[in-house]
Amino acid sequence: MSVAEKISIFVFLLQGVCCRDFSISLPQKIEALSGSCVIIKCTFEIREIFDKGLTERATGLWFKDRDKMNGHLVFHSTDPKPDHFNGEITGKLHEKNCTTVFYNVSSKHTGKYYFRIESGDLKYVYTVNASTINVIDSPPKPTVQLYVEQKEVQDQEEVLEGSSVSLRCSAETLCSSPPPTLTWSSTPRIPLSESSRLEELISDLNFTATHRQHRVTFTCTITYQLQDENKTAQDSITLHVQYSPKNTSVSVLPSSSVLEGSSVTLICSSDANPAVLNYTWSRESEGQMEQLETGHTLTFDRIDLKHRGSYHCTAQNQHGTQNSSVMLDIQYAPQISTSSSCARTDVTVCSCEADGNPSPELEWHLSGRPVTNSSNTFISEERLSSTGLKSSITLHQSLTHTSTLQCVSNNTHGNDEQLFHLVFITHKAPWFNIYSLLVGVAAGTSFMAILWVTTLLYKCIFRTHSGDKAGLIQTDGADSVDSRGEPFYANTVMVSSAEAPTLNHPEPLHYSTINFTNTNPESNNIRGISSLTTDYAVVRYCGQNIEDSEAKIRKVPSMPHGEDIYQVPHKAAAKAKQVQI
Repeated sequence: MSVAEKISIFVFLLQGVCCRDFSISLPQKIEALSGSCVIIKCTFEIREIFDKGLTERATGLWFKDRDKMNGHLVFHSTDPKPDHFNGEITGKLHEKNCTTVFYNVSSKHTGKYYFRIESGDLKYVYTVNASTINVIDSPPKPTVQLYVEQKEVQDQEEVLEGSSVSLRCSAETLCSSPPPTLTWSSTPRIPLSESSRLEELISDLNFTATHRQHRVTFTCTITYQLQDENKTAQDSITLHVQYSPKNTSVSVLPSSSVLEGSSVTLICSSDANPAVLNYTWSRESEGQMEQLETGHTLTFDRIDLKHRGSYHCTAQNQHGTQNSSVMLDIQYAPQISTSSSCARTDVTVCSCEADGNPSPELEWHLSGRPVTNSSNTFISEERLSSTGLKSSITLHQSLTHTSTLQCVSNNTHGNDEQLFHLVFITHKAPWFNIYSLLVGVAAGTSFMAILWVTTLLYKCIFRTHSGDKAGLIQTDGADSVDSRGEPFYANTVMVSSAEAPTLNHPEPLHYSTINFTNTNPESNNIRGISSLTTDYAVVRYCGQNIEDSEAKIRKVPSMPHGEDIYQVPHKAAAKAKQVQI
C-alpha cells in the first residue's frame, strides 16, 4: 500500500468521525499487465441521509478520463454494453466496498478512472479522487537480496567458503489467473522455500557456499501464465566466494614422456580466490622428498636419468594449500649390463641383461645370424622391472666352437650389443679351476719341503749316535783289472779293535764315495751313456765278523790279494755318482 493510499484512508476516516460526507478511497496509481487483469481496490462513504437508500441493488459505474460532466462510461455493473470493459465489482456495494476487477487488460485500459454509485435516490460521482491505471507489456522485476549468516550484505561482497548463504527473491504480484510463480535458474539441486503474501511473492534459496558457486549468477524469474503467452521478469545476483587452492594440476611440456637429453618444462596451475600466492616444487625419489624451488614453472634444459621421479607442486594462498604431482618418464636407448656373462658345464649358458625406456627387446646372434629356440639352443626371458629385461640362452656343446655369440638390445631410441667370445671356453672337468690348481701346487711343495727336512734331520741324528771313528780311505787309482779287463777300485777300511761287533752292539754302518771314472785313455766320456751298458763298482769291507759278512755276499775271486768285494750295479748317467751302503 502506497503512502498516498494511506493518506486517503486516513482522511476518509477522519471525515467520517467529524462529519460524514461523500468520499472514496482507492489507489492513485495501478500497474496492469497487458493480457492479464487489473484490480482497483475501492471503498467509499456517503452522507448519512442516504444510508437507508443504499441496498444490495446498488449499481457501480466507472468512468474513464472524465473531462466532461458525463465522461466516458466504461463499466456498468448491472447493464454492461459491448463497448464496456469486461469486469466485475468484487466488493459489496451496500457495505460501501467498490473493489472492481477488469479482465483482458490492454493498452486502451490506460487512463484515469472515477467511480459513481447509484442506489434509489442516491446518485453520486466521486470526482475528487481518481485512480490511474498504467498498462505495461512486461511484468515488474522481482528483487534478489543476499543474506550471509542471516545478515543482509551487498551483492558484491565476497563470501567465505563454508558460510551459510540465503538468497531471497521477492516480487509484487499483479492480477493474474493463475497467479504468477517465482523460479531460480542454475540451481536445480538447491531446495526452495516459498511464501506468498496478499500482494507479494517470496522465494528463499538456502545453501552452504563452496568454490563451485564462485562467480555463479543466480537468477530469480517471475512468470505470468496468460492466455496467449507467458510473460516473465527476472533479477540476478552474482556470488563471490573466497576459497583455498582447488583443482591444482601439473602439466609437462612437451609431454611427461621425454627423451633423455632434451628440454622439459613443468607447469603448475591452481584455482583459488584470492589467487595463489606462491608455488613450491619438490621431488620424491627413493622415498626421500627433495625441495627444489618456487615459481609457476620448473625447467630442465638437459634432462637425464638422475631427474627421474615424482614431482610435486604445492599451491598456497591465505586460506590453505593443495598439492599435485606428476611422474616424469624419461626415455632412453637400451644399455646392456656389464654383469652379462657366460658359464660352461655340460652346456654353455649365457645371460644378457638390458635396461631401457621403453622396455627393450633382446635378440641373440650366433656368428652373425639370429638364433631362435631349437634342439641345440634354448632361449628364455625374465622381466626384471618396467625398464629391465634379462634373456638367457643355452647352447649345445657342438655350437661352442663358433667364434662369437652376440646379444643385441633395441628399442625405439636406439640399440646396444655385447659380444661373447666362445673360443675361450675350453673343456675341463667340472671340479677344475685355477684356485684348485694353486692349492694343489702349494700342498705338494709343502709336503716335499717337510720330507726333505725330515731326511736331513734323520741323517744328522744317525751320524751323531753311530760313534764311527774309522773311515774309508779314498783311492783314485785302480787296484786291479778283472778277467774282462775292467778296472776295480778298492779302499781299505780302518776299524779299531775296540769296536768289534757283538750281539748287543752290532756292526756299525760305514759310508764310501766311489768315483766312476773311465780309465780308458781313449775316451773322455762316461762309459754307458751312449751304449746304455751296465758298469759295476766293487767295494770291499772287512769287519770284525768277516765270516758272517762273507757268508752273505757273493765273492769275486778275481780281486788281487785275495780280498772279498761287493758288486754294486749302477746306471752310467753322469760323470760321478755317490753310492751309500
